[in-house]
Amino acid sequence: MSLDPGAEALLRACAPQVLGALVRRYGHFDLCEDAVQEALLAAAQQWPADGTPDNPRAWLITVASRRLTDRLRSEEARERREETAFARTPGDAWQAPGADEERGADRDDTLTLLFLCCHPELSEPSQVALTLRAVGGLTTAEIARAFLVPEATMAQRISRAKQKVKQSGAKFVMPPPQDRPDRMRVVLHVLYLVFNEGYTASSGDALQRTDLTAEAIRLGREVRRLLPDDAEAAGLLALMLLTDARRAARTRADGALVPLADQDRSRWNREFVAEGVALVTEALPRGEVGPYQLQAAIAAVHDEAATAEETDWVQILGLYDLLRRVAPGPVVELNRAVALAEVFGPKEGLAALDELAATGALRGHHRLASVRAHLMQRAGEGAAAREGFAEAARLTTSEPERRYLEERARASDG
Repeated sequence: MSLDPGAEALLRACAPQVLGALVRRYGHFDLCEDAVQEALLAAAQQWPADGTPDNPRAWLITVASRRLTDRLRSEEARERREETAFARTPGDAWQAPGADEERGADRDDTLTLLFLCCHPELSEPSQVALTLRAVGGLTTAEIARAFLVPEATMAQRISRAKQKVKQSGAKFVMPPPQDRPDRMRVVLHVLYLVFNEGYTASSGDALQRTDLTAEAIRLGREVRRLLPDDAEAAGLLALMLLTDARRAARTRADGALVPLADQDRSRWNREFVAEGVALVTEALPRGEVGPYQLQAAIAAVHDEAATAEETDWVQILGLYDLLRRVAPGPVVELNRAVALAEVFGPKEGLAALDELAATGALRGHHRLASVRAHLMQRAGEGAAAREGFAEAARLTTSEPERRYLEERARASDG
């Protein structure tokens, strides 16, 4: 027997909360994560036969706590030492998990875990990687793809990050108010990456992973609640809402991808659109404009257009010009090339792509090949478009994107 999709989503949602509960109670980040993984495996084996518990998180906390205490007791006996990783007062004895775990199961420590993973003694790449693993629930392979590094390299980076958190003696508490702004940049970047992996999965049969997008939005709301005056926190939440608003229209019934221009806008989540527009409208005038606010403003222009033809591409191009000054990067240049083509024609867009390709920044990335093929098709270069879409299809690791690109390649023959 295997878990149904609903139970799998429940386990994924519970995992960071269970890990947070264990780290708060016991410390010892790395061993806690191992114990949580063992509890998740036990759930996958037992729940199909026994049924999902009334309080799944409490069940997982209890099982993970027992696995952890058994392991620590074994280590103590083997190594003959009294030192433990528990942040407890001297003289405290081991406690068998049970009622205490049940009482604490309703407490959500995910946000505290998020800030712990973004500890200042870690490098930013390590902060992001550790948080994606512990809070976002991504596999090491998925994180490696996000960073464009081999999986073995990422596994070593995550392992070193765990050890550094342990050696730092960091306590499982929220950072004091005066330290929180310095930690926010990485926290927001992590949530951005988690959301993006959920909105367009980097690999696999499904285009989207709604468990990840929902968790990123939930944590985004928590961060904004914690720091209501942070304009970039508001900008990121707005960006996620305005993007996720289109989710229902992004795929056909068979799971095939539907590009933005062809989406049925009546299926967009208008509540998310309204909330996102309100957030970015409130955040932009506050002072220094950051990249999340600008990306949210671009998304708002798209979402407020009644039809694709009514999209204000001149405004979008202006926003990309601002964004490339605030946060330059190859993906910004790629998206700006699309806006250039919409305003000035495909040749302008293709010229911008040539400049981007010359840097080598997106060499081998399917999106560069896909955008070039799209603009070639608009320019009437059918054969070049067909080759470009076929190349993009070969490069992508997402099955829905591959099918879409192959369909575009076949359509370019006509």
